[in-house]
Amino acid sequence: MEQILGPAVPSPRAVLRPIGIHDVVITGGPFARWQRINYEASIPLGLEQMERSGALPNLRRAGGEGEGPFQGYRFQDSDLYKQLEAIAWEHVRAPQARYAEFADQAAAVLERAQRPDGYLNSHYQVVKPDKIYTELEYSHEMYCAGHLFQAAVAAARAGIGDGLLQVARRFADHLVEVFLTGGNDAIDGHAEIETALVELYRLTGERSYLELAGKLIDNRGKGLIADTGMGGLYAQDHLPVREAGTPVGHAVRQLYLESGIVDVYLETGDESLLECSVRRWEDLVETKTYITGGHGSRHDGEAFGERYELPPDRAYSESCAAIASVHWNWRLLLATGQGRYADLIERTLHNAFAASTSADGLRFFYVNPLQRRDDLVEDAYLGRRREWFACACCPPNIMRLVASLGGYVATTTETGLQLHQYVPGAVSAAGARLRIETAYPWDGQIRVTVEEAPQGEWELALRVPAWSESTYAAFSWTGDDRAIRAAEDGYFRIRRHWREGETVELRLDLTPRLTYPHRKIDAVRGCAAVERGPLVYCFEQAGQPEGVEVDDLALSPGAPLRVRAVDDLEGVGRTVLIETDAAAVDQPRGGLPYTSKPLATSTRVTATAIPYFQWDNRGGGAMRVWIPLA
Repeated sequence: MEQILGPAVPSPRAVLRPIGIHDVVITGGPFARWQRINYEASIPLGLEQMERSGALPNLRRAGGEGEGPFQGYRFQDSDLYKQLEAIAWEHVRAPQARYAEFADQAAAVLERAQRPDGYLNSHYQVVKPDKIYTELEYSHEMYCAGHLFQAAVAAARAGIGDGLLQVARRFADHLVEVFLTGGNDAIDGHAEIETALVELYRLTGERSYLELAGKLIDNRGKGLIADTGMGGLYAQDHLPVREAGTPVGHAVRQLYLESGIVDVYLETGDESLLECSVRRWEDLVETKTYITGGHGSRHDGEAFGERYELPPDRAYSESCAAIASVHWNWRLLLATGQGRYADLIERTLHNAFAASTSADGLRFFYVNPLQRRDDLVEDAYLGRRREWFACACCPPNIMRLVASLGGYVATTTETGLQLHQYVPGAVSAAGARLRIETAYPWDGQIRVTVEEAPQGEWELALRVPAWSESTYAAFSWTGDDRAIRAAEDGYFRIRRHWREGETVELRLDLTPRLTYPHRKIDAVRGCAAVERGPLVYCFEQAGQPEGVEVDDLALSPGAPLRVRAVDDLEGVGRTVLIETDAAAVDQPRGGLPYTSKPLATSTRVTATAIPYFQWDNRGGGAMRVWIPLA
C-alpha cells in the first residue's frame, strides 16, 4: 500500500519522521472510542451543520447561486474547511464514498465562488467586496485561506476532492502575488496561514509558499496589524517573534503562530526560530498551563493571563487552544526528539481535549473550565456542552484532530521506531510491525510484540511519561526480565537484533496521587487535585453522597485514594473512579461570607472523583478539579 502521510510532514531536517496515517490502527481504549463516535455521530452532525450554519450557502451565494443574507461570522468559511479536513483524514482511516462525494461537491462550490484572480472569501465577496484586505486586523481572510490549504493537503493525501487542491493553489498564488512579490506587508490578525502555507509547500514543492510564510512571521511585532481595541499583545504584534519571551494574547492565535514558526524552522534551518519557540514553550509550561493541559485563563480576549494566573472557575481553556497546542508540540517533538513534548500532547489529549466532546459525540465544549459552580448563570457557551455554536470553530476542529489521531502515535528514524502515545492496536513502519496490547490509561501495562522485524539491529524506543515516579521500567523478552533506565530525552531505548514474536512489556505504576499547585497560583493555593497516570480527575456533584455539596468538600493529604473500575457507568461508559475519605466543611451562613473562626469539619464522607474528560455526561451541577485541603 502506498504510504498516506498525515498532518505535519516536515523536511529531512526533523529528528523524527512521521509515519503514514494509515500505518497506525487503533483498536481499543479512549482513542478508539473517540474515533468511533466521531465516525458515527460527530462527523454526520458536522456535515449537516455545513448547510444549516450557512457555511455552504454563503459560498454558493458568492458564486452567484441562491439568495438571502450572509449567515454567521466573517470566518464562516473556515468551518467548512475544517470539516473537509476531518472527512479527508477519516477517509484514510475508514474509507466511505460519502466523504469523497462531499469533498467533490464542496470543491465544485468553491470553484464557482472563487474569483478569477484566485481570491476566495464568501463574507467579503458577498458583504464587503470593496473592503478586501483592508480589515486584516479582524477579517480572518488569511486565517480562512490557511484552513482551506490544510483541507486541500489532507484531501490530496487521502486521494479525494481533486478540485480542492486546485482551488487552494489558485488562492495561494494570489496571496503570493499580493503579499510576497506585490510588496504588501500586511499580516492577518489571526495567525494560522503560516503553518498551512508550509504544509502546502511540502505537498507541492512551490517555494514561494514557504517564503510567504516566513515573511508573515518576520513581520510580526512591527505594528503592521491595526489595533482593534485589544492592543498589540492580543494579536502577537507587540514584539518580533525572536524577541518575545512568553506567550501572550489570544491563546489560539499564539499557538497556531508557534506551529508555523517551528514549521518554517524545519524547512529553512533558521535556528533562531526554533530557539525562540522553545523559550516560549518552556515559559508556557512553567507558568501558564492548566493541570489539564489547557491554555488561556481569561475570557476577555480568549487570552493568556499573567504568569501563574490560572483560576479554575474562570479558565477559558478553549477546545481550539488544546488542538493548537497538540499541533505545536507535535512539531517540536519532530524537530527535537524530546519526550517532554509528547508528554504535553498526552496530558492535553487525555484531559483538556478529551473533555471537549460528550460521550455520545453530539455535544461540545467551547470553553473547558476546571470548576463549575452549581448556580452558574452565564451564557450557554460556558455552562453545558452544546450541539453547535454560532461561532463553531471548535466542533469541526475537534473532528479533524480525532480523525487524524493515528498520526500522532509513533515516528521513525534511520535507526528505529519510537512510540509516543500508548494505544492498543498495530503500528507498521520502517520494515517493522508491532502489535500493542494495553488497557491504557485504565491500566499501566503496555505489551509490545514484534510481529515483523527488519534485518540487523534496530532500536525500539518507548516514552516514559513525565508523571511516572520512576526512571526505570521492567522489560521482558523470551523470559529475560530486565530493568532499563530511561534516557534523558524521556524514552526507554532497546537496540538489538529483534526476532519475530519477541515481546517487550512496559509496566507503569498508576497509583493515584495528590498533586499540589505552585505557590504562586493564588487561585488554588491550599488545594490539591487527584491524578492517576495521565488522567486528571474531578469531583462532580453527580456521584457524591446525598446531601454533600462538592463545594463543601475538603481533602486530607494522608487519606488513601481507592480505585474502583466501572465497566459501564450510566451516561459515561467505561471508567475508573477514585474514592477517598474527605470532610464536609461547615460553611458560615448569613451575613458576610467571612468568619473570624477557622472553618470546622462536621462530617466525614466518602468523596468520589471521575476522570475530568468524562464530566458533564450525567447532568449538570457543580464540579471541581482542585479541592481545598482539610
